[in-house]
Amino acid sequence: MKKLILMALVASATAIYQPAEAQISLQINIGAQPNWGPRGYNHVDYYYLPEVESYYYVPTRQFIYLERNKWVHRRSLPARYRNYDLYGGRKIVINQPRPYLQHHVYQASHSRQRVKHVEYSYRKGNGKSAHHRSSKSRGNSHHGRH
Repeated sequence: MKKLILMALVASATAIYQPAEAQISLQINIGAQPNWGPRGYNHVDYYYLPEVESYYYVPTRQFIYLERNKWVHRRSLPARYRNYDLYGGRKIVINQPRPYLQHHVYQASHSRQRVKHVEYSYRKGNGKSAHHRSSKSRGNSHHGRH
């Protein structure tokens, strides 16, 4: 009888005692980012490509651009941009959902008339977007860390 009671106590103590497990949610998509994307970002949702007024959605590896007044998702840029240099073009990192729906905002902020190469990063956080800007000379093809 003592063994039965002892086994019941051990079983209930084991069922009650659960070691604490920390839940960590860390979103890193370094491997999913294209080789032509700026370096130094742990996570990127979108790149805005102002010279071709297009977006690149990193998780699905698709370009998003206007076609007949509709935003379309495609594996490549349209034929009119077949000679566009993804490595040399400006890229603005945007970590907000569907930025193309606010295209007028990004278009106004990143017009083609910029003389210096400027890399921007828009991030989500506490319901407000943070804005980070880093200037680089136009001839420098390397992108710094932020």
